[in-house]
Amino acid sequence: MVKIKKALNRRTAGVALVVLVIGIIFWFVHPSVAQQGGHGGHQGRNGPVPAVLATAEKGDVDIAQQALGTVTPLANITVRTQINGQLIQVAFQEGQMVRQGDFLAEIDPRPYQLTLEQARGALQHDEALLKDAQLDLARYRKLVAEDSIAKQQLDTQESLVAQYEGNVQTDQAQINTAKLNLTYCHIVAPVSGRVGLRQVDQGNYVQVSDANGLVTITQLQPITVIFTLPEDNLPAVMKRLASGAELQATAFDRTQSVKLAVGKLESVDNQIDTTTGTIKMRARFDNQDNILFPNQFVNIVLLVDTLHDATIVPSAAIQRGAPGTFVYLVKDDNTVSVKPVKLGPSQGDNVAITDGLSPGDKVVIDGADKLRDGAKITLPTDKPDSSDAPTQPDSSKQHRSNP
Repeated sequence: MVKIKKALNRRTAGVALVVLVIGIIFWFVHPSVAQQGGHGGHQGRNGPVPAVLATAEKGDVDIAQQALGTVTPLANITVRTQINGQLIQVAFQEGQMVRQGDFLAEIDPRPYQLTLEQARGALQHDEALLKDAQLDLARYRKLVAEDSIAKQQLDTQESLVAQYEGNVQTDQAQINTAKLNLTYCHIVAPVSGRVGLRQVDQGNYVQVSDANGLVTITQLQPITVIFTLPEDNLPAVMKRLASGAELQATAFDRTQSVKLAVGKLESVDNQIDTTTGTIKMRARFDNQDNILFPNQFVNIVLLVDTLHDATIVPSAAIQRGAPGTFVYLVKDDNTVSVKPVKLGPSQGDNVAITDGLSPGDKVVIDGADKLRDGAKITLPTDKPDSSDAPTQPDSSKQHRSNP
Protein backbone atom coordinates (compact mmCIF):
# COMPACT_ATOMS: atom_id res chain seq x y z
CA MET A 1 0.00 0.00 0.00
CA VAL A 2 2.85 2.37 0.86
CA LYS A 3 4.55 1.53 -2.42
CA ILE A 4 1.40 2.42 -4.33
CA LYS A 5 1.15 5.84 -2.64
CA LYS A 6 4.77 6.58 -3.38
CA ALA A 7 4.26 5.68 -7.04
CA LEU A 8 1.23 8.00 -7.28
CA ASN A 9 3.11 10.87 -5.66
CA ARG A 10 5.99 10.45 -8.09
CA ARG A 11 3.58 10.42 -11.05
CA THR A 12 1.78 13.56 -9.80
CA ALA A 13 5.01 15.39 -9.29
CA GLY A 14 6.13 14.42 -12.80
CA VAL A 15 2.93 15.75 -14.39
CA ALA A 16 3.23 19.02 -12.45
CA LEU A 17 6.81 19.42 -13.57
CA VAL A 18 5.87 18.90 -17.22
CA VAL A 19 3.06 21.51 -17.00
CA LEU A 20 5.42 24.00 -15.35
CA VAL A 21 8.02 23.54 -18.09
CA ILE A 22 5.39 24.00 -20.83
CA GLY A 23 4.15 27.19 -19.14
CA ILE A 24 7.64 28.64 -18.92
CA ILE A 25 8.32 27.88 -22.57
CA PHE A 26 5.01 29.47 -23.65
CA TRP A 27 5.79 32.59 -21.63
CA PHE A 28 9.17 33.09 -23.30
CA VAL A 29 7.90 32.30 -26.77
CA HIS A 30 4.62 34.41 -26.61
CA PRO A 31 5.14 37.06 -23.97
CA SER A 32 2.93 39.61 -25.89
CA VAL A 33 -0.27 37.59 -25.52
CA ALA A 34 -0.72 38.34 -21.84
CA GLN A 35 0.36 41.93 -22.32
CA GLN A 36 -2.10 42.50 -25.16
CA GLY A 37 -4.96 40.93 -23.22
CA GLY A 38 -4.41 43.12 -20.20
CA HIS A 39 -3.97 46.32 -22.22
CA GLY A 40 -6.98 45.63 -24.46
CA GLY A 41 -9.27 45.02 -21.53
CA HIS A 42 -8.24 48.33 -19.99
CA GLN A 43 -8.98 50.22 -23.23
CA GLY A 44 -12.39 48.56 -23.65
CA ARG A 45 -13.45 49.81 -20.19
CA ASN A 46 -11.91 53.28 -20.04
CA GLY A 47 -10.65 54.14 -23.55
CA PRO A 48 -12.31 56.31 -26.27
CA VAL A 49 -15.33 54.91 -28.12
CA PRO A 50 -15.26 54.82 -31.96
CA ALA A 51 -18.07 56.93 -33.44
CA VAL A 52 -19.26 58.39 -36.74
CA LEU A 53 -20.35 62.04 -36.81
CA ALA A 54 -22.62 64.24 -38.92
CA THR A 55 -22.92 68.00 -39.05
CA ALA A 56 -26.26 69.75 -38.59
CA GLU A 57 -27.12 71.69 -41.73
CA LYS A 58 -29.52 74.44 -42.69
CA GLY A 59 -32.13 73.66 -45.34
CA ASP A 60 -35.77 73.22 -46.31
CA VAL A 61 -37.94 70.32 -45.15
CA ASP A 62 -41.18 69.35 -46.87
CA ILE A 63 -44.19 68.79 -44.62
CA ALA A 64 -46.02 65.97 -46.37
CA GLN A 65 -48.77 63.47 -45.62
CA GLN A 66 -48.74 59.91 -46.94
CA ALA A 67 -51.81 57.87 -47.79
CA LEU A 68 -52.94 54.85 -49.77
CA GLY A 69 -55.18 55.71 -52.72
CA THR A 70 -57.10 54.15 -55.59
CA VAL A 71 -56.91 55.41 -59.16
CA THR A 72 -60.42 56.50 -60.13
CA PRO A 73 -61.41 57.78 -63.60
CA LEU A 74 -63.42 60.97 -63.94
CA ALA A 75 -65.80 59.17 -66.31
CA ASN A 76 -66.57 55.48 -66.79
CA ILE A 77 -69.42 55.26 -69.30
CA THR A 78 -71.30 52.27 -70.64
CA VAL A 79 -72.28 52.98 -74.24
CA ARG A 80 -75.85 51.79 -74.78
CA THR A 81 -78.19 51.89 -77.73
CA GLN A 82 -81.02 54.42 -77.51
CA ILE A 83 -83.15 52.59 -80.09
CA ASN A 84 -83.93 49.00 -80.97
CA GLY A 85 -82.51 47.46 -84.09
CA GLN A 86 -79.94 45.23 -85.72
CA LEU A 87 -76.28 46.08 -85.13
CA ILE A 88 -74.90 46.22 -88.66
CA GLN A 89 -71.42 47.69 -87.98
CA VAL A 90 -68.84 47.78 -85.17
CA ALA A 91 -66.14 50.33 -85.93
CA PHE A 92 -63.91 50.13 -82.82
CA GLN A 93 -61.17 47.79 -81.67
CA GLU A 94 -61.07 46.57 -78.11
CA GLY A 95 -58.61 48.55 -76.01
CA GLN A 96 -58.14 51.39 -78.47
CA MET A 97 -58.10 55.06 -77.51
CA VAL A 98 -60.99 57.13 -78.89
CA ARG A 99 -61.88 60.79 -78.83
CA GLN A 100 -65.25 62.28 -78.04
CA GLY A 101 -67.45 62.08 -81.15
CA ASP A 102 -65.57 59.20 -82.82
CA PHE A 103 -67.79 56.72 -84.67
CA LEU A 104 -68.25 53.45 -82.75
CA ALA A 105 -71.13 51.43 -84.21
CA GLU A 106 -74.25 51.64 -86.39
CA ILE A 107 -77.74 50.21 -86.11
CA ASP A 108 -79.80 49.45 -89.24
CA PRO A 109 -81.35 52.87 -90.08
CA ARG A 110 -83.84 51.69 -92.75
CA PRO A 111 -86.91 51.27 -90.48
CA TYR A 112 -86.39 54.73 -89.05
CA GLN A 113 -85.84 56.24 -92.50
CA LEU A 114 -89.23 54.88 -93.58
CA THR A 115 -90.83 56.30 -90.47
CA LEU A 116 -89.36 59.67 -91.36
CA GLU A 117 -90.82 59.53 -94.87
CA GLN A 118 -94.20 58.59 -93.47
CA ALA A 119 -94.14 61.53 -91.08
CA ARG A 120 -93.22 63.90 -93.88
CA GLY A 121 -96.18 62.64 -95.96
CA ALA A 122 -98.55 63.18 -93.06
CA LEU A 123 -97.20 66.68 -92.62
CA GLN A 124 -97.73 67.52 -96.27
CA HIS A 125 -101.33 66.24 -96.10
CA ASP A 126 -102.18 68.21 -92.98
CA GLU A 127 -100.53 71.38 -94.28
CA ALA A 128 -102.78 71.19 -97.34
CA LEU A 129 -105.88 70.80 -95.17
CA LEU A 130 -104.76 73.70 -93.04
CA LYS A 131 -104.21 75.95 -96.03
CA ASP A 132 -107.69 75.18 -97.40
CA ALA A 133 -109.27 75.79 -93.98
CA GLN A 134 -107.47 79.12 -93.67
CA LEU A 135 -108.84 80.26 -97.06
CA ASP A 136 -112.38 79.35 -96.02
CA LEU A 137 -111.87 81.22 -92.76
CA ALA A 138 -110.91 84.37 -94.62
CA ARG A 139 -114.11 84.15 -96.76
CA TYR A 140 -116.32 83.55 -93.74
CA ARG A 141 -114.98 86.62 -92.03
CA LYS A 142 -115.96 88.78 -95.02
CA LEU A 143 -119.41 87.22 -95.15
CA VAL A 144 -119.96 87.77 -91.44
CA ALA A 145 -118.90 91.38 -91.86
CA GLU A 146 -121.56 91.69 -94.62
CA ASP A 147 -124.04 89.88 -92.33
CA SER A 148 -124.47 87.19 -95.00
CA ILE A 149 -123.87 84.11 -92.79
CA ALA A 150 -124.33 83.27 -89.15
CA LYS A 151 -121.43 83.96 -86.81
CA GLN A 152 -121.64 80.35 -85.60
CA GLN A 153 -120.34 79.14 -88.96
CA LEU A 154 -117.32 81.44 -88.60
CA ASP A 155 -116.59 80.10 -85.13
CA THR A 156 -116.73 76.52 -86.42
CA GLN A 157 -114.27 77.34 -89.17
CA GLU A 158 -111.86 78.96 -86.72
CA SER A 159 -111.90 75.79 -84.62
CA LEU A 160 -111.20 73.69 -87.70
CA VAL A 161 -108.17 75.84 -88.59
CA ALA A 162 -106.84 75.46 -85.05
CA GLN A 163 -107.30 71.68 -85.31
CA TYR A 164 -105.32 71.52 -88.55
CA GLU A 165 -102.58 73.67 -87.03
CA GLY A 166 -102.29 71.15 -84.19
CA ASN A 167 -102.05 68.29 -86.68
CA VAL A 168 -99.22 70.07 -88.49
CA GLN A 169 -97.33 70.55 -85.24
CA THR A 170 -97.79 66.86 -84.40
CA ASP A 171 -96.53 65.85 -87.81
CA GLN A 172 -93.50 68.08 -87.41
CA ALA A 173 -92.73 66.52 -84.02
CA GLN A 174 -92.93 63.05 -85.56
CA ILE A 175 -90.49 64.14 -88.26
CA ASN A 176 -88.09 65.44 -85.62
CA THR A 177 -88.41 62.16 -83.68
CA ALA A 178 -87.65 60.13 -86.79
CA LYS A 179 -84.62 62.30 -87.51
CA LEU A 180 -83.41 61.84 -83.93
CA ASN A 181 -83.79 58.07 -84.21
CA LEU A 182 -81.72 58.15 -87.36
CA THR A 183 -79.05 60.03 -85.43
CA TYR A 184 -79.19 57.37 -82.71
CA CYS A 185 -78.48 54.73 -85.35
CA HIS A 186 -75.02 56.30 -85.67
CA ILE A 187 -73.39 55.65 -82.27
CA VAL A 188 -70.41 57.85 -81.32
CA ALA A 189 -68.09 58.08 -78.29
CA PRO A 190 -69.61 60.27 -75.56
CA VAL A 191 -66.18 60.96 -73.99
CA SER A 192 -62.52 60.49 -74.83
CA GLY A 193 -60.88 57.44 -73.30
CA ARG A 194 -59.99 53.79 -73.64
CA VAL A 195 -62.50 51.34 -75.11
CA GLY A 196 -63.07 48.18 -73.12
CA LEU A 197 -64.12 44.72 -74.26
CA ARG A 198 -66.96 44.46 -76.78
CA GLN A 199 -70.20 43.25 -75.20
CA VAL A 200 -72.24 42.66 -78.39
CA ASP A 201 -71.12 41.28 -81.73
CA GLN A 202 -72.11 42.65 -85.11
CA GLY A 203 -75.37 41.19 -86.41
CA ASN A 204 -77.16 40.96 -83.07
CA TYR A 205 -80.46 42.68 -82.39
CA VAL A 206 -79.87 45.24 -79.68
CA GLN A 207 -82.46 46.89 -77.45
CA VAL A 208 -82.61 49.82 -75.09
CA SER A 209 -83.25 47.40 -72.21
CA ASP A 210 -79.93 45.52 -72.68
CA ALA A 211 -78.10 45.60 -69.33
CA ASN A 212 -74.50 45.32 -70.57
CA GLY A 213 -74.71 47.87 -73.35
CA LEU A 214 -72.33 47.77 -76.31
CA VAL A 215 -68.99 48.70 -74.71
CA THR A 216 -67.50 50.68 -71.83
CA ILE A 217 -65.31 53.75 -72.28
CA THR A 218 -63.04 54.86 -69.43
CA GLN A 219 -61.57 58.33 -69.39
CA LEU A 220 -57.83 58.19 -68.65
CA GLN A 221 -56.66 61.73 -69.39
CA PRO A 222 -57.00 63.35 -66.95
CA ILE A 223 -57.48 60.82 -64.18
CA THR A 224 -57.83 61.09 -60.41
CA VAL A 225 -56.76 59.25 -57.26
CA ILE A 226 -59.07 59.06 -54.25
CA PHE A 227 -57.23 58.69 -50.93
CA THR A 228 -57.95 59.19 -47.24
CA LEU A 229 -56.17 61.19 -44.54
CA PRO A 230 -56.68 61.11 -40.76
CA GLU A 231 -58.98 63.82 -39.50
CA ASP A 232 -56.13 65.25 -37.37
CA ASN A 233 -54.33 66.24 -40.60
CA LEU A 234 -57.37 68.00 -42.07
CA PRO A 235 -56.91 71.45 -40.43
CA ALA A 236 -53.45 71.93 -41.96
CA VAL A 237 -54.73 70.98 -45.41
CA MET A 238 -57.82 73.21 -45.20
CA LYS A 239 -55.73 76.14 -43.96
CA ARG A 240 -53.47 75.90 -46.99
CA LEU A 241 -56.41 75.55 -49.38
CA ALA A 242 -58.12 78.57 -47.81
CA SER A 243 -55.00 80.64 -48.47
CA GLY A 244 -55.25 79.80 -52.17
CA ALA A 245 -52.31 77.39 -52.23
CA GLU A 246 -52.16 74.56 -54.77
CA LEU A 247 -51.09 71.38 -52.96
CA GLN A 248 -48.91 69.01 -54.94
CA ALA A 249 -49.76 65.31 -54.88
CA THR A 250 -47.23 62.70 -55.98
CA ALA A 251 -48.21 59.11 -56.79
CA PHE A 252 -45.79 56.27 -56.07
CA ASP A 253 -46.08 52.54 -56.67
CA ARG A 254 -46.87 49.98 -53.96
CA THR A 255 -43.23 49.83 -52.80
CA GLN A 256 -42.98 53.66 -52.65
CA SER A 257 -39.78 53.44 -54.67
CA VAL A 258 -41.00 54.44 -58.16
CA LYS A 259 -42.56 57.85 -58.80
CA LEU A 260 -45.51 57.40 -61.16
CA ALA A 261 -46.99 60.86 -61.63
CA VAL A 262 -47.23 64.35 -60.16
CA GLY A 263 -50.57 66.13 -59.85
CA LYS A 264 -52.48 68.38 -57.49
CA LEU A 265 -55.17 68.13 -54.84
CA GLU A 266 -58.50 68.85 -56.51
CA SER A 267 -61.19 68.43 -53.87
CA VAL A 268 -61.94 67.39 -50.29
CA ASP A 269 -65.02 65.43 -49.23
CA ASN A 270 -67.72 67.22 -47.22
CA GLN A 271 -67.72 64.94 -44.18
CA ILE A 272 -65.47 62.73 -42.04
CA ASP A 273 -66.06 58.99 -41.87
CA THR A 274 -66.85 58.44 -38.18
CA THR A 275 -66.05 54.72 -38.33
CA THR A 276 -62.44 55.28 -39.44
CA GLY A 277 -61.78 58.88 -38.44
CA THR A 278 -60.61 59.71 -41.95
CA ILE A 279 -61.72 61.98 -44.77
CA LYS A 280 -61.60 61.35 -48.51
CA MET A 281 -59.68 63.57 -50.91
CA ARG A 282 -59.28 63.58 -54.68
CA ALA A 283 -56.04 64.38 -56.52
CA ARG A 284 -55.99 65.06 -60.26
CA PHE A 285 -53.25 63.91 -62.68
CA ASP A 286 -52.79 64.69 -66.38
CA ASN A 287 -51.66 61.08 -67.00
CA GLN A 288 -50.34 61.85 -70.48
CA ASP A 289 -48.29 58.63 -70.48
CA ASN A 290 -51.24 56.52 -69.20
CA ILE A 291 -49.12 55.14 -66.38
CA LEU A 292 -52.02 55.43 -63.92
CA PHE A 293 -54.68 52.81 -64.57
CA PRO A 294 -58.23 52.65 -63.14
CA ASN A 295 -58.55 50.78 -59.81
CA GLN A 296 -54.75 50.72 -59.39
CA PHE A 297 -53.50 51.04 -55.79
CA VAL A 298 -50.90 53.78 -55.34
CA ASN A 299 -49.20 55.62 -52.50
CA ILE A 300 -49.91 59.34 -52.40
CA VAL A 301 -47.56 61.91 -50.88
CA LEU A 302 -49.43 65.18 -50.37
CA LEU A 303 -47.10 68.18 -49.96
CA VAL A 304 -48.90 70.37 -47.42
CA ASP A 305 -46.19 72.94 -46.69
CA THR A 306 -42.43 73.54 -46.63
CA LEU A 307 -40.40 74.45 -43.54
CA HIS A 308 -37.71 76.87 -44.71
CA ASP A 309 -34.23 77.40 -43.18
CA ALA A 310 -34.61 74.53 -40.71
CA THR A 311 -31.79 72.79 -38.81
CA ILE A 312 -31.51 69.31 -40.30
CA VAL A 313 -29.71 66.21 -39.00
CA PRO A 314 -29.83 62.54 -40.03
CA SER A 315 -32.54 60.52 -38.33
CA ALA A 316 -29.83 58.14 -37.04
CA ALA A 317 -28.65 60.89 -34.67
CA ILE A 318 -31.92 60.89 -32.72
CA GLN A 319 -31.83 58.95 -29.45
CA ARG A 320 -34.67 58.27 -27.02
CA GLY A 321 -34.32 57.60 -23.34
CA ALA A 322 -34.77 59.07 -19.88
CA PRO A 323 -34.04 62.67 -21.04
CA GLY A 324 -36.67 62.22 -23.74
CA THR A 325 -35.56 62.85 -27.31
CA PHE A 326 -31.87 63.77 -27.43
CA VAL A 327 -28.65 63.64 -29.43
CA TYR A 328 -25.01 63.20 -28.48
CA LEU A 329 -23.47 66.59 -29.15
CA VAL A 330 -19.72 66.47 -29.88
CA LYS A 331 -17.51 69.08 -28.22
CA ASP A 332 -14.15 70.42 -29.43
CA ASP A 333 -12.23 68.04 -27.16
CA ASN A 334 -13.95 65.01 -28.75
CA THR A 335 -16.20 64.41 -25.76
CA VAL A 336 -19.96 64.12 -26.03
CA SER A 337 -22.80 65.60 -24.03
CA VAL A 338 -26.46 64.64 -23.95
CA LYS A 339 -28.45 67.38 -25.69
CA PRO A 340 -32.28 67.25 -25.51
CA VAL A 341 -33.91 68.32 -28.79
CA LYS A 342 -37.38 68.93 -30.15
CA LEU A 343 -38.22 67.22 -33.41
CA GLY A 344 -39.94 68.79 -36.40
CA PRO A 345 -41.09 67.18 -39.65
CA SER A 346 -38.97 64.51 -41.30
CA GLN A 347 -38.13 63.99 -44.97
CA GLY A 348 -36.41 60.84 -46.14
CA ASP A 349 -33.47 60.04 -43.84
CA ASN A 350 -33.35 63.56 -42.37
CA VAL A 351 -35.32 65.22 -39.60
CA ALA A 352 -35.75 68.88 -38.68
CA ILE A 353 -34.75 70.06 -35.20
CA THR A 354 -36.93 72.91 -33.97
CA ASP A 355 -35.03 73.43 -30.70
CA GLY A 356 -31.74 72.25 -29.23
CA LEU A 357 -29.29 72.42 -32.16
CA SER A 358 -27.84 74.98 -34.52
CA PRO A 359 -26.36 74.58 -38.01
CA GLY A 360 -22.73 73.48 -37.71
CA ASP A 361 -23.18 71.39 -34.55
CA LYS A 362 -21.71 67.89 -34.76
CA VAL A 363 -23.70 64.92 -33.56
CA VAL A 364 -23.05 61.19 -33.32
CA ILE A 365 -24.91 59.05 -35.86
CA ASP A 366 -23.15 55.70 -35.29
CA GLY A 367 -21.77 54.24 -32.06
CA ALA A 368 -24.20 56.04 -29.76
CA ASP A 369 -25.23 52.79 -28.06
CA LYS A 370 -21.84 52.68 -26.27
CA LEU A 371 -21.78 56.33 -25.20
CA ARG A 372 -22.70 58.19 -22.06
CA ASP A 373 -22.63 61.84 -21.07
CA GLY A 374 -19.01 63.05 -21.02
CA ALA A 375 -17.58 60.04 -22.87
CA LYS A 376 -14.62 60.51 -25.19
CA ILE A 377 -14.84 59.38 -28.79
CA THR A 378 -12.48 58.60 -31.64
CA LEU A 379 -13.22 59.12 -35.29
CA PRO A 380 -12.51 56.63 -38.09
CA THR A 381 -9.84 59.00 -39.45
CA ASP A 382 -8.00 59.28 -36.11
CA LYS A 383 -4.71 57.36 -35.78
CA PRO A 384 -4.20 55.30 -32.61
CA ASP A 385 -1.79 56.72 -30.01
CA SER A 386 1.67 55.09 -30.11
CA SER A 387 1.61 54.69 -26.34
CA ASP A 388 -1.55 52.63 -26.61
CA ALA A 389 -0.17 50.31 -29.29
CA PRO A 390 1.04 46.92 -28.00
CA THR A 391 4.77 46.33 -28.12
CA GLN A 392 5.73 43.64 -30.59
CA PRO A 393 8.68 41.53 -29.37
CA ASP A 394 11.78 41.24 -31.53
CA SER A 395 11.65 38.09 -33.51
CA SER A 396 15.40 37.58 -33.09
CA LYS A 397 15.04 37.81 -29.31
CA GLN A 398 12.21 35.38 -29.40
CA HIS A 399 14.38 33.01 -31.38
CA ARG A 400 17.26 33.33 -28.93
CA SER A 401 14.95 32.82 -25.95
CA ASN A 402 13.65 29.58 -27.30
CA PRO A 403 15.29 26.67 -25.60
